[in-house]
Amino acid sequence: MGILDTLFGRTKPVKPDLDQLFGVPSAALTLEAAAGFTPTGLGSVCFAAVEGAAFGQVEQQVRALLDADTERGGVPVEASKDGYGYSWLLARHTPEELPDLVNDLHAVNSELEANGFGPQLLCSLVGFRNPAGQSLALVYLYKRGTFYPFAPMPGGGERRNNPLELQVNAMLGNDLRLEKDLSRWFPVWGAPGL
Repeated sequence: MGILDTLFGRTKPVKPDLDQLFGVPSAALTLEAAAGFTPTGLGSVCFAAVEGAAFGQVEQQVRALLDADTERGGVPVEASKDGYGYSWLLARHTPEELPDLVNDLHAVNSELEANGFGPQLLCSLVGFRNPAGQSLALVYLYKRGTFYPFAPMPGGGERRNNPLELQVNAMLGNDLRLEKDLSRWFPVWGAPGL
């Protein structure tokens, strides 16, 4: 970063750090102890699919990697598209297998990144729920290398529980690299795994 960047307030973009995903199991312990949220066992990765054989081959490799344990009782990964045309891969584990779920999400991100499709990665999320039925997701923004909480209001509709999101954000400051710019806390309505 040069002197002109400093004078004009420009900053270098944060490089993605996929290893930040491995902080989620620690954050889950904090969430359970402080607010009663437990993992659902669901997590997903969102990316902008690209037309072409190379991307199709990488997507097949990722699905084969995640489906490798189906013969031993694992649940196959589910692929879907949302209303905006983004692709999602949903991984399922038991709630107790949160580290395995995080490994799967890391593997998807890493495989896409290693094959030159890092710019297509948007976010990953891990789902949580409390005894009252409130859903919560910890969303990892790939391009920012940060997390933020997303809590849709129970009962449907596109309303967020902003006080809960701020409370969770305050709880997890020691566990995860959190997104400070609240305008980047994008809603992920209808995301698989939420």
